[in-house]
Amino acid sequence: MIVVAPVYQPGHQLIRFVTELREAAPDVGVVVVDDGSGPAYAGILEAVEGGDCAVLRHPANRGKGAALKTGFRHVAESGPGRHVVTADADGQHAVVDVLRVAEHVRLTGRIVLGVRRFSGAVPLRSRFGNAVTRLLFRAATGRPVQDTQTGLRGYPDRLLDWLLSVPGERFEYEMNVLLYAARAGHPIEELAVATTYLDDPGSSHFGSLTDSARVYWPLLRHAARLR
Repeated sequence: MIVVAPVYQPGHQLIRFVTELREAAPDVGVVVVDDGSGPAYAGILEAVEGGDCAVLRHPANRGKGAALKTGFRHVAESGPGRHVVTADADGQHAVVDVLRVAEHVRLTGRIVLGVRRFSGAVPLRSRFGNAVTRLLFRAATGRPVQDTQTGLRGYPDRLLDWLLSVPGERFEYEMNVLLYAARAGHPIEELAVATTYLDDPGSSHFGSLTDSARVYWPLLRHAARLR
């Protein structure tokens, strides 16, 4: 099993995440993809590199989808037979949940989504955004998915080449993966995970207007194609 973590201008949470993952599951490999963070973040990246943690670098920012594809390509080229879990290494995803998703992929051989619980003290933007995308996704595909925007996902090794064929370079890529999976008939499993919302708004690199448009446009285009 390989954990792929795309990062951009990471904080010390990345060091904590990789350290906890290594301690909890020494047999799990880690691939960190730095999406053009720049020299100021070299120390943090160097702190996690080595052993079973590879750090791949984009010289300039290309987007989350491009970073994920770089990680998938590295795993595919380094040898077959290893499933992949993608995780945000900024403190949103607990190591215990990453490993639960990994185990579920191993047992089912299917795409697995780590689904957040949208109850309690959930920021309005997160609650509203997920509700809208969930409704649009079901209207476009007929498939119910509770959390279309989760970055904690597991993929069986047999889908790595397929993942590289899905279009998208930025935040729209993860939505495209779900749309193309629905179109191709790939089963999607869901696993409830802990919900952690970060207090630091700077921890997220999701731009509200531009990136929301990138996410919603594939949904609307897919729905229009079905008319």
